[in-house]
Amino acid sequence: MDQSRYAVLADPARTIAAARAGDQDAFAALVGPLRVELHAHCYRLLGSVHDADDAVQETLLRAWRSLAAYEDRGSIRPWLYRIATNRCLTLIERRARRELPADLSPEAPTAEATWLELYPDDRLPPAGPEARLLARESVELAFVAAVQHLSGPHRAVLLLREVLGFSARETAELLGTSVAAVNSALQRARRAVDATLPGESQRATRARLGDRAVRELARRYATAWETGDVDAVVAMLTEDARYSMPPLPTWYAGPADIRAFLLDGPLRWRWRLLPATANGQLAFGTYRWAEEAGAWLPSGLDVVALRGARVAEVVSFLTADLTAFGLPAALSAPTPGGDPGRDDEFTPARGL
Repeated sequence: MDQSRYAVLADPARTIAAARAGDQDAFAALVGPLRVELHAHCYRLLGSVHDADDAVQETLLRAWRSLAAYEDRGSIRPWLYRIATNRCLTLIERRARRELPADLSPEAPTAEATWLELYPDDRLPPAGPEARLLARESVELAFVAAVQHLSGPHRAVLLLREVLGFSARETAELLGTSVAAVNSALQRARRAVDATLPGESQRATRARLGDRAVRELARRYATAWETGDVDAVVAMLTEDARYSMPPLPTWYAGPADIRAFLLDGPLRWRWRLLPATANGQLAFGTYRWAEEAGAWLPSGLDVVALRGARVAEVVSFLTADLTAFGLPAALSAPTPGGDPGRDDEFTPARGL
């Protein structure tokens, strides 16, 4: 669709009128700038990139079909958020909530668990610096995982009010409820989420450490793995560190248990780690040496939560598509006399 002839219109009402008349280019000009932020909103509600893809697609289809009923109040944004939120609420009623292994309740049947999915940072809204920082913080794993434990309406109220900045009145209109109900739901949702979140977001932790310290921490962590130095890995952990590997339900707590797991499992093999970011957090693409293939093949994406200058949690997403996070699908075989898969200089990926 060619949006250019509508993107420069000084009067948005003309574009809406053209879209109502069946002009798909005009409709694309209306909804195109909002598609990315709608997707992030649906992800926060659903905990799944794939479900968010479907929800946004359905939102835009419904918006196109019902554009004649749209009441122009100066911006199409609230109307689209209403459609997207209601679509997500329907999906929440039909599907199991998304989980992380360490957050599963003891009585939950792990075989039936549905896992939280990762969110590529480059899919976040291209807003101004301050808004983009907030967007990154609102897709951090701890926050999105906490939101999944709320009821659908409470998720919607929390995200519309706290993340997107809609007023109580606007939120009530979007959800078809009262301002009093919105305020009550917001208080309950805040209490529930605050009880599970760490004291400091990953965005704030990284800002306090500074870019140089984060890069050095990433270098030391990758080097420890690549040299098989379990003592160096464990020395970087907090006393209550957690390690999990969805879709496997098993998880480990504390340096001693994590050390035993690493020695019995992952550190029996050779690794290369490439730093990246996911969900606004430090991450590493992990590659395991495959002798039969003569290459380093992808094993997953490890998302790291920091507390100060130590690692408080590692969630290793074993089925992650590394190319979705700007990482190569595989690393080349070793050159004669060289160190396989390693450049001479540790170069962080974009965003780190």
